[in-house]
Amino acid sequence: MKKKMDVMEETILVLTLALMVALIFGQVVGRYVFSSAPSWTEELARYIHIFQVWIGASYAVKKREHIRIESFVELFKGTARKVIETTALIIWFLLALFLAVFGTQLVLASLQNGQVTPAMQLPMWIPFLAIPVGGAGMALRLLQQLVTIWRNRDDRPSGEVRA
Repeated sequence: MKKKMDVMEETILVLTLALMVALIFGQVVGRYVFSSAPSWTEELARYIHIFQVWIGASYAVKKREHIRIESFVELFKGTARKVIETTALIIWFLLALFLAVFGTQLVLASLQNGQVTPAMQLPMWIPFLAIPVGGAGMALRLLQQLVTIWRNRDDRPSGEVRA
């Protein structure tokens, strides 16, 4: 059974994708059929896509579906493998933490400057908010993976299947 958080994230990603496609379709129809389309639809679709990428990146960490090169790790078993995976997760965690911290600083600076988006006049801190949200989500999920690696007796984290 899927957890509520999985369903919520999947639902958000699917609904925002549908909304983004509808906005872009409306933009294309307006441009080619009516020779005029509102500029805000393109801008909104762009910002929705940015949030999708960051939320999707965090979700992919949770599902362990980011691209990884496994050939080197596959050479090791037991504690050696856990140490290698832990090292990789710590490096990745530091990058995600960097994104969360400096993304938050970007949001706060944008909030202070009062910058707005060109077409919708939306405060620019709202689109920038995707960076710390995605970074924090990835950092949290990487910590969860770290715990899973060390709790699991098998060589692979739970949820990862043997080929």
